[in-house]
Amino acid sequence: MSTADVVRIHSHGGPEEMKFETMELAAPGAGQVRLKQTAIGLNFIDVYTRTGLYPGPTPAVLGVEAAGVVEALGEGVTSLKVGDRVVYNGLGGAYASHRNAPADRMIVIPEAVKDEDAAAVFLKGLTVWMLIFEIRRLNPGETILVWAAAGGVGSILVPWANALGARVIGVVSTPDKAVLAKEYGCWETILASEDVPARVKELTSGKGVPVVYDSVGKTSAEPSLRSLQPRGWFVTYGNASGPVDAMPPARLNQGGSLIMTRPGLFHFTKERADLERGSAALWGAMRSGAVKADVRQRFALKDAADAHRALEGRKTSGATILTP
Repeated sequence: MSTADVVRIHSHGGPEEMKFETMELAAPGAGQVRLKQTAIGLNFIDVYTRTGLYPGPTPAVLGVEAAGVVEALGEGVTSLKVGDRVVYNGLGGAYASHRNAPADRMIVIPEAVKDEDAAAVFLKGLTVWMLIFEIRRLNPGETILVWAAAGGVGSILVPWANALGARVIGVVSTPDKAVLAKEYGCWETILASEDVPARVKELTSGKGVPVVYDSVGKTSAEPSLRSLQPRGWFVTYGNASGPVDAMPPARLNQGGSLIMTRPGLFHFTKERADLERGSAALWGAMRSGAVKADVRQRFALKDAADAHRALEGRKTSGATILTP
C-alpha cells in the first residue's frame, strides 16, 4: 500500500471546499495501471463538478485530465509497459500525485510532445476535434464566431480553424485578451460587452455566420443565436456564465431554422477506436504546427483552489497546469 497527495471535496460548493489531503493507494487492479502524474490539466468541467452543476457523489477527488508515467501494471495489461508516458481525460480523480486508472483509457504521448504540453492540450484539443470534425465539419472559407477566443479551448480552436481555411471572429472579455486572440489567429475580435450580433453582421456584410462555438453559456446564448445566418449552427458546449436558459423550439425557427446542439466530449470518445482517432488527429495537428500548447499559468497541486478562483474570475488565458 502506498500513498497519494490529492485535492478532494467533501461537499459541493466554492473553492474553499477543496482540501489537500493524503490518501492510501492500493496496487493497481486488473486492467489498471498506476501512474506517477507529472502534469494535471485544469478545465471548467472541474469547476462544474466542484459546484455540483454536474452532480456526483462526495467525497470526490476532482479533475479529469493528466499526464504521467506508468509505474506499475495490473493483471492482464499488455498494451502498456512500465516507464511509458501517457495522457488521459474523462477519468475523475485526476487531482492527484499518483493514481490507478484503466489502461484502455491511456494514450501514449508522442516522443516530441512534453508531458506538460500533453496535459495542457489533450482534453481541450479533443474538444476542438469534436467541434470542427465530428459535430459539423468546418469548411474552408467559412467565417465563424468563437466565444472565449483567448481561453483554453479558444487557444486551440482558433489556430486549428485557421489551418483548415476558416476565418475566425473571436469574442473576448478584455482588450488584453483581444490582443492574445489576434496572436492565436483571429481575423477580428469583439468585446463581450459590445453588441456582438451587430458587430458580427457588420463584419459579414449583414449575413451573419454559419456556426457559433459558445463556451460561455447563459449570458452569450441569445447573442450567439442572433449572430447566426439562416440554418446556422449554435454549438453551445460550456457553462462559464451558467447553463443556457430553456428555450422553446420555435426560437430556432424564428432565427431562420437554426440548429442547436449541446455536445459533451466523452460521448464522442467512449469507444477506444474513437479516442484513438481523435488523438491521432490532435497529434497530427501538433506535428504540423497548427496546434501548440500555450501554458500561461502554473499552480502547485496544493494550490488548486487558487487556480479555480483564477479560472472562474476570468483571470486566466491559454492553458493552466497543476503540478503535483
